[in-house]
Amino acid sequence: MAIVKLNNKAVSNATAFGSITGLGSMIFIKKLTASGSATLSFVDGTDGVVLDSTYKEYYFTFKNIHPSTDDTNFQVNFSIDSGSNYNVAKTTTYFRSIHNESDATALLGYEAANDLAQGTGFQTLCDDIGSDNDQNANGTLNLFNPSSTTFVKHFIARIAVSQSADYAMDLNTAGYGNTTSAIDAIRFKMSSGNIDAGDICLYGIA
Repeated sequence: MAIVKLNNKAVSNATAFGSITGLGSMIFIKKLTASGSATLSFVDGTDGVVLDSTYKEYYFTFKNIHPSTDDTNFQVNFSIDSGSNYNVAKTTTYFRSIHNESDATALLGYEAANDLAQGTGFQTLCDDIGSDNDQNANGTLNLFNPSSTTFVKHFIARIAVSQSADYAMDLNTAGYGNTTSAIDAIRFKMSSGNIDAGDICLYGIA
């Protein structure tokens, strides 16, 4: 076996019998920074945002997402009409692990209250974020082939949260937007109050 450095700087194993396949490049598209913002929205074709057939996968990063309201939820929804409506039907799963600062509680469980079964409302990505000065949420969301007019639109999110009652939480959400129309916009918000601070970056996976 040999190690081969590819043009895109990815590293791949090569054998005499196999072909070389590099990892996809991550292309930065847009950064939105919250400052007492009710919503942060990425709309294809608006202000430099690309969310179309250019990439088969889109990747969002959440950094230092801080709510203005204590004990609130960070949420997402999708649009098929350039952001006129964020109401795509979604079927999802949601589970979390928790551990508190006093070491008294450590749990892993499915959270039925935060899943959707063909629900058109906003999907919770993490719940109970604390609004203390040092509390926030950080993580990622992958959206797969949103421009397809054949398949439903799968997404996966994972977020680490400093919870309002001083729990460390690892939140995992997955599911699909049950539409064969192209998704061309995505919106993030809190279930109550504003996004006080933090930023969301959008990347395309080549």
